[in-house]
Amino acid sequence: MSGLLRRLDHPVVLLVLTVLFWSGNWVVGRGFRGEVPPVALAFWRWALALACTLPFAWPHRAQAWPALRDHGPLLGALGLLGITAYNTLAYFGLQTTTATNGVLLNSFIPIVILLLGRVFLGRRLRRAEGVGITVSLAGVAVIVAHGEFARLAGLSFNPGDLWIMASVLVWALYTLMLARRPAAIAPMLLLALLTGIGVLGLAPLYLWELSRGLVITPTPGALAGIAYTGIFPAFLGYVFWNRAVAQVGPATAGFYIHLMPVATPLLSAVFLGETPQGYHFAGMALIIGGIFVSSRRAGA
Repeated sequence: MSGLLRRLDHPVVLLVLTVLFWSGNWVVGRGFRGEVPPVALAFWRWALALACTLPFAWPHRAQAWPALRDHGPLLGALGLLGITAYNTLAYFGLQTTTATNGVLLNSFIPIVILLLGRVFLGRRLRRAEGVGITVSLAGVAVIVAHGEFARLAGLSFNPGDLWIMASVLVWALYTLMLARRPAAIAPMLLLALLTGIGVLGLAPLYLWELSRGLVITPTPGALAGIAYTGIFPAFLGYVFWNRAVAQVGPATAGFYIHLMPVATPLLSAVFLGETPQGYHFAGMALIIGGIFVSSRRAGA
């Protein structure tokens, strides 16, 4: 891994690759929905990511038990939210909504973090943040209503969009709680612990899915898709992202996430034949505009 990082060790390269990996995850979740049930995809994605992570976490294994002993509830909540729930809900959503819709709704995460910070942490919203939240909410409404006001008024939404919004809520909660993670735990060990907890949380859900007769159709494409989600978005995406954040800081790195609403529709058009509609562009503009307004410093 260190040799690969040395060859790719430029923050722009790392961040662009991460965005492409994560965008591809939405395309795989949508493209193989017929061959790979949602919980199966989440389970094997993270099981493979755990297998990739363990060799790098192993040198720090002495920290594992003290970390679980002293921070068990927090680590458990992080693993269940960030690993067990987030992608599983998103994959459920991709059964009935497009990858383009999914990633555009996923772009609403920064706004939900602001809202939850207000609700749970008592953080007061600045005027710019309030305006940004309103604008981004309008963008979400445009996407889930497909640009048709009658749909919005009648609350006739695609169930997949609602699953995606549930995943957005889960990830926002995870992000807020992540700020409390123990700094002393080695990053790769932390990833291994959270992934292990998440896989344990997925196991009973996977058994439930199997009991309903939902099994993987082991086509070469489906197996390649599972391998892709485990190696690239789940493992390398995390490693590349952390490396880039260490080099340029979270604020600069965060701007690259805004490339996902651009990359995913392009990948979806190429691999899934999904043609972006006018309401996608309108919703994307409103969501990103709201995030831009919300992130402006007071007085800027």
